[in-house]
Order: sequence, then C-alpha cells, then structure tokens
Amino acid sequence: MNLLQNLKSAFVKAVGPLTPDSSAYGQLVKPAQDAKFGDYQANCAMPLGKLLHRSPRDIAREIVDRLDLGPMTNPPEIAGQGFINLRLTNDWLAAAVQELASDDRLGVEPAAHPKSFVIDFSSPNVAKPMHIGHIRSTIIGDSLTRLSRFLGHRVVTDNHIGDWGTQFGMLIFGYKHLLDEVGFAARPVGELARLYRLVNSLSDGAELNAKSERLAPGTPEHEEATARWTAFESQLKTLVDQDPKVASLAARFSDPVVLSNFVAQEARQETARLHAGDPENRSLWQTFMPHCLADLDRVYDRLGIHFDHHFGESFYDAMLPGVVEDLLARRIAEESDGAVCVFLDSDRKQPPCLIQKSDGAYLYATSDLATVKHRVEQFHPNVVLYVVDQRQSLHFQQFFEVARRWGYKDVEFVHVSFGTILGSDGRPFKTREGGTVGLEPLLDDAVERAAQVYEQSRNERRERGEQVPELSHEQRRAIAEAVGLGAIKYADLSVNRTSDYTFSWGKMISFQGNTATYLQYAYARIQSIFRRGAVDANSLRRNASPVVLIVPAERSLALSLLRFSETLEEAAAEYKPNVIAGYLYNLAETFSSFYNDCPVLKADSQSLVASRLLLCDLTGRTLRKGLELLGIQTVDQM
Repeated sequence: MNLLQNLKSAFVKAVGPLTPDSSAYGQLVKPAQDAKFGDYQANCAMPLGKLLHRSPRDIAREIVDRLDLGPMTNPPEIAGQGFINLRLTNDWLAAAVQELASDDRLGVEPAAHPKSFVIDFSSPNVAKPMHIGHIRSTIIGDSLTRLSRFLGHRVVTDNHIGDWGTQFGMLIFGYKHLLDEVGFAARPVGELARLYRLVNSLSDGAELNAKSERLAPGTPEHEEATARWTAFESQLKTLVDQDPKVASLAARFSDPVVLSNFVAQEARQETARLHAGDPENRSLWQTFMPHCLADLDRVYDRLGIHFDHHFGESFYDAMLPGVVEDLLARRIAEESDGAVCVFLDSDRKQPPCLIQKSDGAYLYATSDLATVKHRVEQFHPNVVLYVVDQRQSLHFQQFFEVARRWGYKDVEFVHVSFGTILGSDGRPFKTREGGTVGLEPLLDDAVERAAQVYEQSRNERRERGEQVPELSHEQRRAIAEAVGLGAIKYADLSVNRTSDYTFSWGKMISFQGNTATYLQYAYARIQSIFRRGAVDANSLRRNASPVVLIVPAERSLALSLLRFSETLEEAAAEYKPNVIAGYLYNLAETFSSFYNDCPVLKADSQSLVASRLLLCDLTGRTLRKGLELLGIQTVDQM
C-alpha cells in the first residue's frame, strides 16, 4: 500500500470542484517536515488562492470539508495561511502495520501499468582492467534494475561493452611483438592486461612530446609536460633494462619519440586491419575475447551483478553503413565538408551530431543509433535508460534528438547522468602515483579494511561486556566481504547521483553514521533478538498479533515502515537510489530509538512482546529488502 498515493488521491477528489487540473494539486501532499505538525502536510490552498483570488484559509476549509479519508486520519487541521496537516490515527496505523506481517512485498504493490525498460549500464572497454571510473554506472544501473523489477516492470539489461576499439589494436601489436608466451599460457588475462599497459605506456610518449612542443616554454603547463616526458624516458629505460623484447624493439629506433610514434601508429593500423576483416587480426580478436569477458564476469559476479546481454560495439559494426545510408536517404543527415552529420537547429549555430567522419570512420552516435534500432525491434521498450557520466550530456542530447527524427518518437530515452568520484584534494580520485584506481584492487582494499574495522569492533564490544557471537574464520571473511563491498556501493548510492562525492575510507567503513555497515549491523542486531528469544519469525508472521502503539517510538517506527512503498515509487520516478538509502538510514535511526526506549523480550506483557517482535521483524525485512535493491548483502550475525 502506498500511503502517500492514497492521500494524494483523496486530495485530488476534494480539489476537483475547484479546478480541472486537480491532479497537479494532489502532488502537493508531502510528508511533514516536522512531526509536531503531523505525519503529512498538504499545500494546495495557497496556489489555489492565487488562482481563484480567494483566501487560502477559506479554500483549505472547503477542501477539508470534502476530504474523505475515513478512519485513516484524525480530523485534518488547518495551520498558518492554509496548510492542511494530517495525522494518522493510531488504530489505523497499527492495523496497517499488522497487515504487512503476512505480505512478502512489505506493502509494495506491483505497478498497475508496468513498463518495458532497457537499461544500458557499466559498458567498460574490454581488454583492459576495469577501474574506479566504471563503478558508478555499474552500481547505479544495477540498483535501478533491481528496483524496476521489484516494482513489476519488465527489464532487459544490456552491457554495451567496448570490444572493437583501439585497445584491441594495442593488444594485437603487443601480442605480435612483446608477448610473454609462458605468461599467456599460464594466465592469459594477466598477460593481456600487461600487454595493454605496456603498449599504452610506449605509445604515450608520442602524445606527450607533441603536447610539449605546442606549449610555450616557461609556462606551468610546459613544465608539467616536460616533467611527464622525463618520467616517460625514465620508464622506457626501465622497460628496456627489464624486458628483452622491449629492448629489441627499442634498438630499432635511435630516438624515444620515433619509437613511441611507431608504436602508436602501428596500434592504430592493427585496429584498422581488424575492422577491415584481416584474417590474422580477426583470429587474434576471437582468441582474446573469451578471456576478456571472463575477466569482466569475475568482477561482476563478485559484485552480484548480472546482465541479460553483452552486445558490444562489434555486434553493431555491420549495421553502421546502413544507419548512415538510411539517415541520408531520409534527408535527416547530410554531407558537410566530406563528413556526414545531422544539423539540429535551423540556423546551424549549434554543433551538429556527427554520424561519419570525412575519412569514413563511424562515431559513438552511429553505434548508439544502431543500438536503438536493434533494441526497439528485439525488446520493444517503452523506456531506454543510459546510465552514463554527466560529461556525456551533449552527446545524449544530440543522439536522442536524431533518434526521434529517425522515427523513434514513442520510446522515452533517458540519460541517467552522474557526477565524479573525488579524492581528498577535490580532484578526480587517483592513485598516489596519479594513475587511475583499478576496480579489483579497490574491492580487495575495501574487504581488507572492513575486516580490520570489524575485528576492532568485535574487540571493543567484548570490552564493553556485550555478547559477541563466536564465528569461524570463514564466517568472518564472508562478513568482511559483505561489509567491504557494501561500503563501496552505499557510499556511492547514498549520494544524489548528479552530485560529485569525496571518496573516504574512514566514512565508508564505520559502524556509526550513514553507512552500509551501520545498516548491516542494525539488521544483524534484529536477528540477534530472535536468536536470544528463540523466536520463530515465520510463525510470528503467520499468526500476527495486534500491534500496540503506546510509546512514541513505537508509533514512529510503524509510520516509517509504512513509508517503504512511497519511497520506492519516488526513487523509481527520479531514477535516484539515494532516496532508498536515505529512507533506510532514517529507518535504522528510528529503530535505534525504539530499541533504546522499548524493551522487546522483557516487555511488560506477552501481547506487548509479540507486538514489538513484529515491529522488529518488519524492520529487519525492510532493511534487508531495501539493501538488496541497492545490491548490498546483509548478514545475520556481526
């Protein structure tokens, strides 16, 4: 049951005689900001007063007179200039919570009109290790997938991987010239990653040198570029000393710049040969791909993330000429200076959407248009979500407009954008050496830090005289894995996705504050109540006793539990998992107050014990389901 939606519907009916646009005023019913004013508040009267040139308080009285909320609320109160305050009756609240006990969906009804979604997220370039730049798209997309499915929508997930780009030219060049045959036989993924890093390092010098030559001597930018070139030369010397194959390659060139230019150019040529159908390069690509995909899947499995499809760039390659031809034939696109593009404004002041370069190369927009055609024909979506960095906003604005002109007007395209992960210096998060943080090392680090914090917490609880469960080494490692990965995910998902956030281990893995660890501990503490009392939760749910709401903390917890449904609807409407995270944190805080104020197993009567156990069970189930929708595991003991 969506409590807020029920209230909104009642207000729409009550406002109906005043305006034909009553549905808009129903949206002005919100949870009260301050509990002393009630549980919900409606601000319909003031905008209606301006519209009708009448006193807002008079309009508020007229709305209240027509408002039919039955036994749900006490008589509405009018405050200030015309605010309408609503407080749920304790009897209705208690009965509604009691009904949740036997509801596996915790009061969340499936969508009355389910939609069909395609969700495009993660989308890393294969052939090189995933890094921290992939984490936001991956976990936001996974959470939106879980949420949409739970709400009853049909969801197809597609990981539009980069499996056709210049990184394969680098791999092919590396395989032909720098391969460690023994290493590849023993650990193909590790050797491919080494080759990519090696060729990328060797080719970096060309760009660094060109940049240095463009900059004016004596400027900070020139000094920085010079320092990076010096570092490149030093790194190249080390590689030559350590790797005979690099030494052999370098011996062919008298100058590091010439060597770097050669590597960069040859890698591009290998990419071009691959795309042109060169048999050797195609064969190597087919050899590399299973290893690359297995490497990705290992990371996704660890994160608990699964995709329905991995249609990469290579899948659409053969479709791209047809996309360009059709856009030209329909006069949506046109040739301009040898390129093919779509002009999006009549005076041509805005940058056009490029479909094909003058050298015949295709662009991201071409591939994305091919994906639209394929997805609509195969999956028939109502909505396609693209969970991609907000820096790509212009690309998606242009691409969506071209797709609509191409005939896809009945499909809703949404760029679910997100901000950047920052380091303590306020810049994009990097390693100490200034490189991009690898995703797997980050996950390993999170688990190790979680293990340390967890063991410290166990010792501190023992010192305070608390009961700490005896757990095996395997159980403690499983807890560390759940806590570490949960910390990474929650730190991201608890922030409004459009905002940047600062990466901080100290805040992430803490048993206090708005963290996954705090929520996981709250859930585990609830399970410990049932273990101590030898209570069968399933029997409690089947034979739900009447809920008693005497203490204010009991009522606050009951109200919070009933707001789960409206929270999920809000998160889904805005594509913002942080709405769920905020709700779960408030629920855990509310439960903490309840736990401190209301003895459970030692309550004054058996009926009160049963009522409070029911509230505990519903809180645990809601925390578990909410964290599951964020892709975060719970553990029964901590």
